[in-house]
Amino acid sequence: MLKNSLSAKPLVSIIMNCHNGERYLNQSIKSVLNQSYKNWEVIFFDNKSKDKSSSILKKYKDSRIKYYKSNKLHPLYKARNLAINRSKGQLISFLDVDDWWSKNKLSKQVNIFLKDKNIDATYANTFLYYEKKKKKIIFIKNKINNVNITQKLIDKFEMPILTTLIKKEIFKKIQFNNKYTIIGDFDFFVRLSLMATIKGTQEPLAYYRIHDSNLTTKKVYLHFRELEIWVNEIKKKKEFKSINFEKIYSSIHILKIKYNLTKGNIFQALKEILKKFFSNLKN
Repeated sequence: MLKNSLSAKPLVSIIMNCHNGERYLNQSIKSVLNQSYKNWEVIFFDNKSKDKSSSILKKYKDSRIKYYKSNKLHPLYKARNLAINRSKGQLISFLDVDDWWSKNKLSKQVNIFLKDKNIDATYANTFLYYEKKKKKIIFIKNKINNVNITQKLIDKFEMPILTTLIKKEIFKKIQFNNKYTIIGDFDFFVRLSLMATIKGTQEPLAYYRIHDSNLTTKKVYLHFRELEIWVNEIKKKKEFKSINFEKIYSSIHILKIKYNLTKGNIFQALKEILKKFFSNLKN
């Protein structure tokens, strides 16, 4: 638990990282403007977009929206850190430009902090919105409880960044790791869980959009490679000695199979399946 106290109506800094996000930007920014909680600022970090993202954003004449243009294309997690450094709020939240929030997202989460001074970070359930089918489903189906969070995150990462609200003081102690392309959220929240008091809530307060550009073969490959590197590094650290990594190894294995299938490497996928099968027999 961090000891800093919040004001009665703390300023929330909303980090919006954007690289060519014109397609869904209107819906995303409107969900911020429609928030019932009004004491916020948007840190809009335009990561060298070449589309109409800038002109779309600038149509919204609201002094709470702060626009920053990068002349260099940064990796996502470096861009997140750069945007956070420009924020002035006591609390930090994140919204990518293809997602959106429910109207009471901020008000409900700020209230959690005001009711319990021990809370350092909170997150909520979310809807997964499938763009092609125009269909939404609940992301976290099991009951959220707030014990043994580190192990739970490693077993199954269920802390969507677009639903989080975090004390700014946290980022003086840890930041996103710039070397990751895919698993930076996962890495950050696992490390956060070791040092902070986190509360998750069951009600969905946001919409995570699933569309073609976030399901590429390249990203599947990067996902399992980064997880392999992460596990090999993290399991050597003393704070992770009591952690069981069995489920994350299974997740890596499934990602390898998925990658080979999307690449048309059917025999390699079968090899991975058989490898896992015989491994289970030995155990």
